[in-house]
Amino acid sequence: MTARGVLWTALGAVIGLIALVLVVVLPAVEDPCEDASVLGPSQTALPPLGGDAPGDSPAAAESTAAQANPSVTGTPSLAAGIGPIRRTLPMAAGTFTISDTFGSRNGGHRGVDMAASDGTPIFSVADGRVVAAGPASGFGNWIVVDSVDTNGRSYSAVYGHMWDHGVLVRVGQSVRAGQQIGAVGSAGESSGPHLHFEIVPGGRFTGGRQIDPLPWLDGAPTPDLGGAQWYSADPRCQRGFGSAGGALAAGKVPQELEIWYRRAGSLCPQITSSLLAAQGRQESGFRRGLTSPAGAQGLAQFLPGTAAATNPDDGRPYVIDADGNGVASVWDDGDAIIGQGRYMCAIARKVTQWVAEGRVQGDVTALTLAAYNAGEGAVLASGGMPNQYAAHYSETRPYVANILAMEPQYRAPGSTGRFSPQEGSGGEQILEAAHDWLGTPYVWGGGGPQGPTGGGMDGPGLTAAAVFAASSGAVTLPRTAEQQWEAGDEVPRSKAQPGDLVFSSFGPRGPAEVGIYAGDGRMIQSVPGSDARSGGGVIEVAVPGDARLRRVL
Repeated sequence: MTARGVLWTALGAVIGLIALVLVVVLPAVEDPCEDASVLGPSQTALPPLGGDAPGDSPAAAESTAAQANPSVTGTPSLAAGIGPIRRTLPMAAGTFTISDTFGSRNGGHRGVDMAASDGTPIFSVADGRVVAAGPASGFGNWIVVDSVDTNGRSYSAVYGHMWDHGVLVRVGQSVRAGQQIGAVGSAGESSGPHLHFEIVPGGRFTGGRQIDPLPWLDGAPTPDLGGAQWYSADPRCQRGFGSAGGALAAGKVPQELEIWYRRAGSLCPQITSSLLAAQGRQESGFRRGLTSPAGAQGLAQFLPGTAAATNPDDGRPYVIDADGNGVASVWDDGDAIIGQGRYMCAIARKVTQWVAEGRVQGDVTALTLAAYNAGEGAVLASGGMPNQYAAHYSETRPYVANILAMEPQYRAPGSTGRFSPQEGSGGEQILEAAHDWLGTPYVWGGGGPQGPTGGGMDGPGLTAAAVFAASSGAVTLPRTAEQQWEAGDEVPRSKAQPGDLVFSSFGPRGPAEVGIYAGDGRMIQSVPGSDARSGGGVIEVAVPGDARLRRVL
């Protein structure tokens, strides 16, 4: 072979090797969650991220079940699987009828509705851990249980519309297939007693997508549609699955801190991962190594005395060796953030007790944040939001307001039970989100990106909530109709599309009213009551004659 031939042969080999690297190596680098290993049928239990509630265990949960579903079965099994599927119907056979199917309402219905008598027992369809239990705006109340099937695929089961007294489990509790977890109600956006039931491969809070649950209940395998991959050493693949921390919006905090906020947000039901992330942004901007003029240190800005103080809940310091490096330090990411969660949970329990005793008044979350900033004694001495010193007005109150305003940006879309964006235009998504709040009471000054506040919302509160939800938190509208008029682009009324914002009642400063165009000359708007006996609320009304429209998505 000539020298030139040897050169071309060597060059070809190099090109072939590069191609092999591109084909084999790069996909694994780009998506670390692909091809996550399956450990086996004996390792499907969810380990605690942040720990189980005291006394919780699968055996304890099973022994304390109020009622068991007699239809629990170990079959059918997957022909290509590695073990039997342990599933059961969410209600006993013969106690329900299917009243609405998956994919109805132009594809907007992401579960099945099972009509049944009020109070009919609801059972967990599989073994798993409760990651949400209680109020959820669209569902009234809901329960979300995260599970792993025998093929190592993660999924959530979602149960909606229970009355308050119909939620029989708590966040962090382990449940067994066939264990009663709730009772049928008609809370939230419901026209009669029924269970709204969903199956979400990949996790309800961790990037999964709903499937038709009826074939799944009949033994169909859990598909891989993306979302959390439980059996992976990479935290980006877990994303808080199996814990309440899954409600943190992906990619909103520095990647190396994300798993710690997810775990810290799973320590108690009062304190969420999104709240801790917003608080972290306020405290340190996620920057390490900071020391404030008052001596507060690290990501969570702990005073040394507070970091070493004893947590009354377990007798240990607030800042513990969470990352396992042998040292408990406010300068370590995991130690600081878990310590932040531990301290916030301890404060929240105290504030909850004080509210119950009538010693303080106000929102538990806001008062907990105030106590973190100004001290628990300041909240107790003030009987609520601190008001005794100038710093309480210049520092503590803005601190609380800023964190509460930022929190929705760190919350996973749909994590409060409401709308989660699907395929479709931005305007369609705004309208779909607005539909979720139909019937919500009118409250002047209420609502915003986080949804209703004070029990309801006004016009700009509704539009801010719908646009924030439809954009997955990317667009935050200002608080008033006049300010919202500056967003987006004006469109002629003849070219109005569903989801456009409808402004009316113009004055020297701009419009006083705003709603969301629904098509056919109608819009969704939150309106005050016509008299003292009518509280008003979010309803569909005719577009007024002086209306002008703007498109924001």
